[in-house]
Amino acid sequence: MASPNLKRMFAADKLKLGHSIFEFNSPGLGQIIAAAGVDFVFLDMEHSGFGIAETKRAITGLRAGNIPTLVRPPSDESHHIGRVLDAGADGLIMPMVSSKEEAEHIVSCMKYPPMGKRGVALNIAHDRYQPGDAAATLAATNRRTAFVALIETVEGIENIDEIAAVKGLDCLWIGHFDLSCSLGINGQFDHPDFIKAANKVKRAAKKHNKALGRLTADAAGAIALNKQGYDVLCYSGDLWVYQQALIAGISAIRDGCNPARAKEGTRKSQRKSPRKRAKGN
Repeated sequence: MASPNLKRMFAADKLKLGHSIFEFNSPGLGQIIAAAGVDFVFLDMEHSGFGIAETKRAITGLRAGNIPTLVRPPSDESHHIGRVLDAGADGLIMPMVSSKEEAEHIVSCMKYPPMGKRGVALNIAHDRYQPGDAAATLAATNRRTAFVALIETVEGIENIDEIAAVKGLDCLWIGHFDLSCSLGINGQFDHPDFIKAANKVKRAAKKHNKALGRLTADAAGAIALNKQGYDVLCYSGDLWVYQQALIAGISAIRDGCNPARAKEGTRKSQRKSPRKRAKGN
């Protein structure tokens, strides 16, 4: 089976839909996610408990569904970048990219010579244990391995045009919670300062022909973001989808088995303020 080409996917003029994995590492996940029509997976190592061994196992399972994996390493240290790629990641989504120099450092660490300085180990997980011509393998890997920059700091916004211009970068992705905190407006995604910052990233992505990405909690939010120009959308994550479905199901059963509880719940909801407009978080 051919290796997925994330660079080509991000460059395509169409909607790319992903799903994030923060918690679960079942061998069946790849096939389950593929059956849902997901285009790629965002596998997190920064905020999860996944180490390199768990990440490698997760990628192997995702390959059963031929789902390309975008991994967020815990840092931009060269050993984190190299090991994640050697474990089979099809691309990297790098946290807190705040300058042109940082972006260039990441490209150098993730690309083989002559594009970068990534160390060479062949016929292992990253090339699916397939023997072949070394020069051709290295060149093909450089052509398909994608780099997504998470823009989530004030410095990243200030330097966004220079970051977007870096050769080898494929997608600008707004890390909305961290960016709001860096702006001093924690979680206020309708704040004028957040909107201004997001619009600056959008303009840079369009100017430099980069994909534009963001994580979203719900379908309505994803649709709204797509209308704003986002073409890479990551819908929620494994633990949140499971948690929300479980809460909804258990609550429905309890309400159905206890009509008095359901009636009280209805009265409480009527006393609450009108529901706020859905946001693409």
